[in-house]
Amino acid sequence: MTKRIRQGAVAAVTVLLAATACSGKQSPAPGEAGRQTAAAQAGRGAGGVAVDKARAFTLVASGDVLPHSSVIDQAAADAGGLGYDFGPMLKGAAPVVSGADLAICHMETVYGEDGGPYTGYPSFKSPPEVAQGLRATGFDSCSTASNHTLDDGAGGIRRTLAALDKEGIAHAGSARSATEAARPTLLRAGTGKHAAKVAHLAYTYGTNDVPLPEGQPWAVNLIDEQKIVADARAARRAGADVVAVSLHWGTEWQDAPDEKQLALGRQLTVATSDGRPDIDLILGTHAHVPQAYEKVNGTWIIYGMGDQIAGAMINYEGAQDPRGNQSSMGRFTFEPPTKPGKRWTVKKAEFVPQWYDTTVGRVVNLNASIDEGADHHRVVRDRIRDVVLGRGAAKDGLLMGK
Repeated sequence: MTKRIRQGAVAAVTVLLAATACSGKQSPAPGEAGRQTAAAQAGRGAGGVAVDKARAFTLVASGDVLPHSSVIDQAAADAGGLGYDFGPMLKGAAPVVSGADLAICHMETVYGEDGGPYTGYPSFKSPPEVAQGLRATGFDSCSTASNHTLDDGAGGIRRTLAALDKEGIAHAGSARSATEAARPTLLRAGTGKHAAKVAHLAYTYGTNDVPLPEGQPWAVNLIDEQKIVADARAARRAGADVVAVSLHWGTEWQDAPDEKQLALGRQLTVATSDGRPDIDLILGTHAHVPQAYEKVNGTWIIYGMGDQIAGAMINYEGAQDPRGNQSSMGRFTFEPPTKPGKRWTVKKAEFVPQWYDTTVGRVVNLNASIDEGADHHRVVRDRIRDVVLGRGAAKDGLLMGK
């Protein structure tokens, strides 16, 4: 498959995390005060981008990539008997994904060995060619912390991250070594030396009761409020202008965010250092259905984007549930601060309603298809819209985009 490189492609940079306190105003680490002073004198923000030269950028995020057996079969058919091709099924999302300066996916499953065998639910092992499809679509980074991250132990993590590395896709949430786990994923949004630096962090509520590999407590990031805030602060010191956190959380098949999501969202968005929020965006996955967007303490939270790719889904009542193939993509336009040390702000927030058509194995941009006269798509789009706006996000400026 041809590897598509976006103009202004985002390069991943790794920087070692430093230990930090988790509450209150932060004191500079040894040697940090001098760097902060120098940055301020140069008219730069915490990430080192000159405020007067920094440029706005767009960030797109999408929901769970969950290759059930039917999805794997579709990829095999699309490859014409020559392996697996996940590009065609994602083609409907490509204009939105590739049109952003930075695009983030959620890779829920781990990859099996070249040649297989590959499996779907309940213990997933996906073809490594998924990574090729993600790169061809335009994704720059993927969260890899989920309840299925340990479906094939440490070997599954190694294969998944190696395949993403091969395609030039950054990743956050699982690791092959303690050193890798201690590095924030730093991405460049835009081109040139004035491109913004975005930290991507990722965590999961659990791993389906599968224990962490012996001697590898760092293999998967588990949700812990203090650790998330500490990691965000360390990423900021490492140069991040914007900190985006992917959270695999919530209650499956529940349209509304649960109380744990609401409480953790409030706790994370209230955390500040020197008057600046530690986290700039929260991207939720796991529930299998679209959930609301909400601006909390001045920070946008997507409680759940739903499944971008999944087979026909069966809910807890044992019924096929079409909501399991509905999702949204979040698109946020960040603009630089007017003064050094202030936060980058979201000047435009959008959601793009999306549907995975299991009958043909294709992602559908519902707004684009409605222009072509698909009445069923209008019904699905309107349901997604009502859920996404269910916690009053419209009053804070959230728009439905194409």
